[in-house]
Amino acid sequence: MDLKLIERLVRIMQKGEITDLEVDDSKAGMRLRIQRGPKPSTSNAPVVHVTQGGAAPAAPVAAAPAPGAAGEAAPPAGPPPGTEPFLSPMVGTFYRAPSAEAEPFASVGSVLKPDSTLCIIEAMKVMNEIKAEAKGIVTEVLMDNAKPVEFGQPLFKLRPT
Repeated sequence: MDLKLIERLVRIMQKGEITDLEVDDSKAGMRLRIQRGPKPSTSNAPVVHVTQGGAAPAAPVAAAPAPGAAGEAAPPAGPPPGTEPFLSPMVGTFYRAPSAEAEPFASVGSVLKPDSTLCIIEAMKVMNEIKAEAKGIVTEVLMDNAKPVEFGQPLFKLRPT
């Protein structure tokens, strides 16, 4: 299994606060299990187990240092008080407006209703309108137009109303 893929999965886990991930590639005879969580007197770095050909799991390997380790400044614990991140429900390409000439669906200060369209995410040539699903106000737009997004990636910061 490609080390760069494993490192990328670990970064996604850390950003998305995912604690357990398992990938089974039967054709290649590989199985990958990554777990992270609080452990006494150790960092919160994920532990990676790679198994090949049905063998027993390999010895745990620390994949990456936890944020704030070794004197680094820890990133903010979450969104500013009173705001909530709006996460991408799918992988695809993010669009703020229905066309290049049109106004964005939502901008900073936009008042949202549950059926308000926030953006479009194109996935497999299908344009998916993404709805707010709750009342709120847009406090920050976190994505640039026509950029790729991952599942669970923050797109907006919203203040519920």
